[in-house]
Amino acid sequence: MTLTPSQAEALYGNRFLTEASPSTSFPSSGMHPTDAFRLLAEDLNLEGDPQRNLATFVTTWMEPEAQRIIAENLHRNFIDHAEYPISAEIEQRCVRMLADLFNAPGETTGCRTQGSSEAIMLGALSLKWKWKERRQAENASTDRPNLVFGADVHVVWEKFCRYFDVEPRIVPLEEDKYTIGPDDVAPHLDENTIGVVGVLGTTFTGHMDDIVGINRLLLDVKQKRGLDIPIHVDGASGAFVWPFLYPDTAWDFRLEQVRSINVSGHKYGLVYPGIGWLVFRETSDLAEDLVFYENYLGKTDATFTLNFSTGAAMVLAQYYNFVRLGRDGYTYVMRQMQQNAEALAANLQAGGRFEVIGADLEQLPLVAFRLKGDHEGYDESDVAWQLSAERGWMVPAYTLPPRAERVKIMRALVKETMSREQVERLTRDIEEACTTLDAKGGTHHRERQETKIGTGY
Repeated sequence: MTLTPSQAEALYGNRFLTEASPSTSFPSSGMHPTDAFRLLAEDLNLEGDPQRNLATFVTTWMEPEAQRIIAENLHRNFIDHAEYPISAEIEQRCVRMLADLFNAPGETTGCRTQGSSEAIMLGALSLKWKWKERRQAENASTDRPNLVFGADVHVVWEKFCRYFDVEPRIVPLEEDKYTIGPDDVAPHLDENTIGVVGVLGTTFTGHMDDIVGINRLLLDVKQKRGLDIPIHVDGASGAFVWPFLYPDTAWDFRLEQVRSINVSGHKYGLVYPGIGWLVFRETSDLAEDLVFYENYLGKTDATFTLNFSTGAAMVLAQYYNFVRLGRDGYTYVMRQMQQNAEALAANLQAGGRFEVIGADLEQLPLVAFRLKGDHEGYDESDVAWQLSAERGWMVPAYTLPPRAERVKIMRALVKETMSREQVERLTRDIEEACTTLDAKGGTHHRERQETKIGTGY
């Protein structure tokens, strides 16, 4: 018996192999679940390999048990505290654990967020509202708030200033100076400064601002000028690194003017996206005007997040990591990544083509490097493209912010899943990419447009 096309399709499936994928209009009919699964899987096969994505800070691997926790709890809406009180309690356990990790002096508060971007928005809003409270208590104007930060911050800080009508006072970088300190900050402070941002682990080179020096400056300003200007530490990447690799370095609530800290659980917190955290030094550091109380689904909840409905799965996955690894486990993972980063840096320096930036300083587990010597006809962007074309490695090449824009660097994140053998292979692949460029010259300008040129991954 000869099957009709529809009968064959029903029996064998795979309709999508001979038809274009739905893309411009809502499909008029559905398909077998296996077909839908395979259609999507075939599309995703053309994406980049996460194991070779050295541009992103975001976690690309978790243990099978953690993946099971996530899969079995995707249906939980975290905001429904009355229905899911255990999820809400686990969030607060994580907040208390982070407060302890960041050396909070006593009872505090905080929340999970949809990554560090939301945490930064909330933390900065609290800075603005607390400044407003202080100004109103002095019967002073609240018309012209400003926020001081370096050009080494993530773009979300400029977004905050634009969205919430705050003047950004941005300290430019300089060649061979990729972070900021107290001398850079001092000229920008006045009675309208809502706070100063210190970055712990910049996206450009992985180093930290001089938060100790900025704290000392602000204490001096407080004593001599009567201005109580707080610090918010943007620890999106570094706040899950410094406590384990550099536990004796003060950057957190051990410093008096540090009033709030954000961190991304989906970066070095080792959880899939998207999960972030905001932690305050003390409960009073959260501006009360940002807290909303509502009776929803039978329980009065206090909320101060920008997002409402969101899954509980990543909160639970974060708690899984905390209890699974503990301080010893996180220290072990961070040291493993640091050792492989040091090996990659040593390999690049030994090859003679590259200069490694700030390898002798406290740094995230990454390697920031740039070409040196004679490489006429190509630059770091060409190396990034050739490396991707030849071996599939995704390594960003980018210029630094104003006053340092003549500096172009590459940056390779060294993750938990990167083995020493992969470090050696990456080293060889970089060398082979440069050898190809020696022979053929730089890439076409259209190829350069395909190269990762930003830092916010």
